[in-house]
Amino acid sequence: MTKNAKSTGESWIDPDDAPKLDQAWADGADAYVGKTLVRRGRPRLEQTKQHVSLRLDPDVIASFKAGGPGWQARINEALRKAARL
Repeated sequence: MTKNAKSTGESWIDPDDAPKLDQAWADGADAYVGKTLVRRGRPRLEQTKQHVSLRLDPDVIASFKAGGPGWQARINEALRKAARL
């Protein structure tokens, strides 16, 4: 059997020994308006990006990564300019 990734690490036998449910627990619970689940997080985009596998030279990747976070978006922008879109 695999270990539950969200386990609190505490174990108990008697259900009366279970931890109290507090506001922090409730804040992480799913929210509903009527019977509709309220989605959290980033809204869905009209046009999502397509996943591709692309082999690039290590020095090209290193150059983009050297610019810090957002290197994949910078590669996308460079390809967009090269394609003249």
